Amino acid sequence: MLEIVLVLVALFVIYYTHLLIKWKYPKINGVPVHLPPGSMGLPVIGETIQLLIPSYNSIDIHPFIRKRIQRYGPIFRTNLVGRPIIVTADPEVNKYIFSQEGNLVEMWYLDSFAKLFAFEGESKVTAIGRVHRYLRGITLNHFGGESLREKMLPQIDASVNDNLRQWSTQGAVEVKSAISRMIFNFTAKVAFGYDLENSKGEKIENLPNFIKSLMSFPLNIPGTTFHKCMKDKDKMSNMVRHIIKERLINSPDERPGDFLDQALNDMASEKFLTEDFIAELSFGILFAAFESVSTTLTLAIKFLAENPLVLEELTAENEAVLKKRENPDSQLTWEEYKTMAFTQSVVNETLRLMNIPPGLLRKALKDINVKGYTIPAGWTIMLVTPIVHLNPETYKDPLKFNPWRWKVCHFLYHGNLGDKY
Repeated sequence: MLEIVLVLVALFVIYYTHLLIKWKYPKINGVPVHLPPGSMGLPVIGETIQLLIPSYNSIDIHPFIRKRIQRYGPIFRTNLVGRPIIVTADPEVNKYIFSQEGNLVEMWYLDSFAKLFAFEGESKVTAIGRVHRYLRGITLNHFGGESLREKMLPQIDASVNDNLRQWSTQGAVEVKSAISRMIFNFTAKVAFGYDLENSKGEKIENLPNFIKSLMSFPLNIPGTTFHKCMKDKDKMSNMVRHIIKERLINSPDERPGDFLDQALNDMASEKFLTEDFIAELSFGILFAAFESVSTTLTLAIKFLAENPLVLEELTAENEAVLKKRENPDSQLTWEEYKTMAFTQSVVNETLRLMNIPPGLLRKALKDINVKGYTIPAGWTIMLVTPIVHLNPETYKDPLKFNPWRWKVCHFLYHGNLGDKY
């Protein structure tokens, strides 16, 4: 009996060792490939724990990536939430990968993100071709530059002023939460006519849970972060489906002509558009605006609070615009905004330092050879785009909030950069 147990243990060890070697040293068609240096971590979980712990609250490159760049160089391999990943912080390689969209690579998301937003099947958002072109077109039509100038700017101005008046009556304001509510309410109303404040529907508190789930294992079982996130997401999607059914009952002439209306009108000509697909798409736009814009605005307020000289010049520029108006209570116009050079510099500098994800993801459709390494087909590629924004060779003191650096082109023609730069 003991001999049988020893044999079974020996077979298990041999089998596990074989899997471990196969995990750490993958082959293509049985032939070893020259992968970038790095570590695949433990089977299945990889190095996920090292990425998530400890928590990270800096504008710098994530320490998980920074440490591995220092150890392995700008291109390395790892494994996150069960996915083998090639991480590249090499600007030349990143530019090449982006140029191969639809040829060697396609847009990709972690499994938790893909399941959360239903990026699966022929109508998936990552699809290259007709679906992708349609999604890009309808999004730019309602949220692009032209729509911003002609339609959304007065709406944004009114929404911000209303919320500022409300906040001014409160003793203290939790900035991120307050801004999140503002962005959620504005986007939901503009995209599909949902008024959060006057509705009995789902509240804003449901949305922040989604962020926590994106780097979690996609285990949709009770008790997990991902399961709770999926339940919250289903509630929000059902809310959009309810609005869709109400819209379909009404005559097209009675509809407001927003993002949702265009999608519903296009159902006759675009066969991939279904009520479920439109609901998922609407939810995706709501999520994208909620997280990226609210985080950017929160970061901008933090920078202004920490840099009184910036706030002073920004205030002076905006007050100068107000003094030129015949009616000081009139809404902001695009022509006024274009004259506010320092305001635009503050926006640019905030966007430079606003790095929500550590990188953008793509999936290799074929074996890719770069810088002497092979990226196997099917592997995920993480392109560390913040490395460009935080390059000390491009930006002096890259972690410093310095809007005056964006005046460099102006000063090159008109004089010295001065002490502020």
